[in-house]
Amino acid sequence: MNHIERNTNLLSKEERKIATDAIIGYFFTERKEEIGVIAAEDILNFFLLHVGTQIYNNGLEIARSAIDKGFEESNSKISELMQ
Repeated sequence: MNHIERNTNLLSKEERKIATDAIIGYFFTERKEEIGVIAAEDILNFFLLHVGTQIYNNGLEIARSAIDKGFEESNSKISELMQ
């Protein structure tokens, strides 16, 4: 049996429930398979463990780009105001 690391502090209880319900719904709708909550939680934990960090880092890069762009625009406006 494979051990899947569980990190329960990445998502709130409500977020976990929404995600596991979505996984269960996906399997039922798209694959015509019924899986239970434990299997859905295992799938969620697998993806959080294997791609969660990359998704988080991508979000930070997007935020950094937005902040940099805002800083550049503000800097440009300040330069325009200088005499």
